[in-house]
Amino acid sequence: MPISDPKALAGSVQQDVLAWRRHLHRHPELSFQEVETSSFVADTLASFGGLLITRPTPTSVMARLQGASPGPVLALRADMDALPVAEENDFAFRSASPGRMHACGHDAHTAMLLGVAKALSGSRGELAGEVRFLFQHAEEQLPGGAQQMVDAGVMEGVDVVLGAHVWATLDVGKVGVMAGPVTAAPDTFRIEVLGRGGHAAQPNLTVDPIAIGAQLVASLQQIASRNRDPLAGLVVSVTQFHAGTADNIIPESAELAGTVRSFDERLRADVEARMEQIAHGVCSAHGAECSFHYERGYRPVVNDPEVTLWLGEALNDTFGADRVVTDGLVTMAGEDFSAYLTRAPGSFFMIGARNAAKGIVHPHHHPRFTVDEDALAVGVQAFLAAVPAVLRRAAARRAQSEV
Repeated sequence: MPISDPKALAGSVQQDVLAWRRHLHRHPELSFQEVETSSFVADTLASFGGLLITRPTPTSVMARLQGASPGPVLALRADMDALPVAEENDFAFRSASPGRMHACGHDAHTAMLLGVAKALSGSRGELAGEVRFLFQHAEEQLPGGAQQMVDAGVMEGVDVVLGAHVWATLDVGKVGVMAGPVTAAPDTFRIEVLGRGGHAAQPNLTVDPIAIGAQLVASLQQIASRNRDPLAGLVVSVTQFHAGTADNIIPESAELAGTVRSFDERLRADVEARMEQIAHGVCSAHGAECSFHYERGYRPVVNDPEVTLWLGEALNDTFGADRVVTDGLVTMAGEDFSAYLTRAPGSFFMIGARNAAKGIVHPHHHPRFTVDEDALAVGVQAFLAAVPAVLRRAAARRAQSEV
């Protein structure tokens, strides 16, 4: 089947993709534990023939498809890990593993990329260049599988990288693509307030860490609301406050924790410094001590404008402009696809998975999250449309740079 007909090519693997997705959904594995999942992926890839398959890390898989003629290298990425969520869906292929489920759509990502690999394996004679399939472990848990795969060398020689995510707020049948920031850096923090405990009837003899912690919560909110440009894209959220053991005892300490989300690396550094300054300042002003811990999560995903233009043109040609969404896609969620973008320009796009008529409306990470399975064919078709178009444009850019 010709690569110039991505819809027909996607249709040729549609039933396989559906079966793979259901198998993966029924057998979820958590981050860094994707032993059976990665073996299933490797064995399935091997059945296609013509792919060079390696295992960059113990629970990830890379497959390389060399076209009939030389050209650029295009990497396509899918994540494979599930979440520690107890599934509440009641369909026949719901999770068979208590307390674990594919609540973010990674089963769909893996199945779609397997479909793309199978379809392209039969069309390698039409390809000029290499397509590299990256089946990544541990997107959901720091330090993340993407950086580990990059460190293992999967991006060596790659000219362009593409990734996609099924999207719970985008209707099935639509695809979303936009240049610039699309996901944020998901950092975390923990502050321990060390006061002096005592009887609640004699607060004057104590240094109350709860009262100080409450002031800290209010002060930290002002970083986003009063210290930074409201258009900058910043979230500072205190999501945990732990203190005390009894009604009549002021405790020795209190602990606050939460998350910071941002798109800009300079802002990210400034916020970390400002938070630490506030934490020590508030505690010191009230006679307490404090410890401040800040952990940086994934980098923000920032789509390359040129690659995103190529991708958008390919999707428009395939689906029509009415099905391609180009705004409203930015999210403060994090994604470690950003690790690949440190080695090659690329773009991360969205595949609509919502269908209100079928009751498929629950957000990512919800125990009733699922995708409209019609989205699987759309995702496969999107990748198949993008591959030849992006390889051609990357080849032209390479030739121009060599002039």
